Amino acid sequence: MAKKLIETTIAGIIIAAVVLFGAKLINWDKTNWGKIQLSQAKTITVVGKAKGQQKTQLARFTASVSRINDNKQHAIDEVSEDIKQIISKVKSFGITEKDIKTQTINIYQQRETYYEGDRKKSRPGQWSVSNTLQITLRNVDRASELSELLGKSGATNVYGPNFYADETTSLEAGLLKQAFKNAQEKAEKIAQASGKKLGEAISISESSGNSYSPIRAEGLGGGGGMPVEPGTSTVRNQVTAVFEIKD
Repeated sequence: MAKKLIETTIAGIIIAAVVLFGAKLINWDKTNWGKIQLSQAKTITVVGKAKGQQKTQLARFTASVSRINDNKQHAIDEVSEDIKQIISKVKSFGITEKDIKTQTINIYQQRETYYEGDRKKSRPGQWSVSNTLQITLRNVDRASELSELLGKSGATNVYGPNFYADETTSLEAGLLKQAFKNAQEKAEKIAQASGKKLGEAISISESSGNSYSPIRAEGLGGGGGMPVEPGTSTVRNQVTAVFEIKD
């Protein structure tokens, strides 16, 4: 056992000596190590677009109540009571609670000007209170009916309907495919024009989301029973795709 250990040690010493001797013979300063370089893939980035027409499925209205009173609490109570009445009527019409939401509440004290001699001054005046509801109608064929109801509801101001395409429809998936195909066709043309070949898509991203263009009705709500036509909305989609190009 001791003999084997001595032999192993001697072998190790001989190998180390050879390495050190070889290292002295090599001129490290004049050694050409070459150039290590990571090649970057050649790519092309293009934007693909697609759009389609879709019958609108949603109509949105806003209804607001405003009151002015010397007493702040009286103004708040008046607005609150009128808003409760509007909500009750809208629910009876068939609008669900999830499609009725408070958009804005505004409470502030006005300033009134007066003259004291030749000097113009201001002092606290009456209280102004308003509450605005946003109402979404999912049966656009009843837009004229809802317009009439809101017009007679006691709301100070009614705006709408604005018609929208439903973002959850199957048209979205089809437009994504069309947008990518459009991007691929553009990339193919650019690659051919530069004498290259188009490779695989490295990354794809929906760069701008979906754009659902609202369409206003011909008549404002609030006039009572004005005829409205939902029409169609233009639905757009856009993707940014990065493709590899090859020689």
